[in-house]
Amino acid sequence: MLKLFGHPDSGHAYKVRFFLVAMNIEHDYEPVDIWQPRSSRSAEFQRYARYGEVPTLIDDDQSYVQSNAILLHLARRYTDFSQRPEREQTQAQEWLFWEANKLGLCLPQLRSVAKFDDGSINAGAEQWLRARYEHDINLLGDTLADGRRYVLGDTVSIADFSLAGYLFFADEASVDVPLSVAQWLNNLKALPGWQHPYELMA
Repeated sequence: MLKLFGHPDSGHAYKVRFFLVAMNIEHDYEPVDIWQPRSSRSAEFQRYARYGEVPTLIDDDQSYVQSNAILLHLARRYTDFSQRPEREQTQAQEWLFWEANKLGLCLPQLRSVAKFDDGSINAGAEQWLRARYEHDINLLGDTLADGRRYVLGDTVSIADFSLAGYLFFADEASVDVPLSVAQWLNNLKALPGWQHPYELMA
């Protein structure tokens, strides 16, 4: 049995659910109210969510946390990822680690500032985050500038789902994406079952 806990505002949870839907992996989904105290969340969620965060995945009564680690687990167990060429597997994992330290660091924070700004971040910190984002998104844009359909080439991989998690919220973060990145996102929108996070994670 697979069950995913998530929330519409979590791009990290979205990347996992989008992967599950696009790969036609049967699962249950339960939204978690991340705005309520963690102690008020369901007993099942508290039992399995090791860090009290979404996404949390239950697979055969085992819990898996952290979005990119969950993607790796799902790809290995439910797709042919482990049979792909070793170099391709390594490249996919490189992008997952890159995303966690790059786009996955600055873009969610910029969106949070723009959508939920409570005055808790100073101008210097926001400027630093925007500079980080510009550097990171342009690097991704340069990678995709050769017209490839997906990050690793012609076949979609967990790298695409990881990188795209928060980019579908780019407008809410008041940031731009290069043309090559916009086209790549359109390619992902053409995958089976794609919906905007607010629809897929409701």
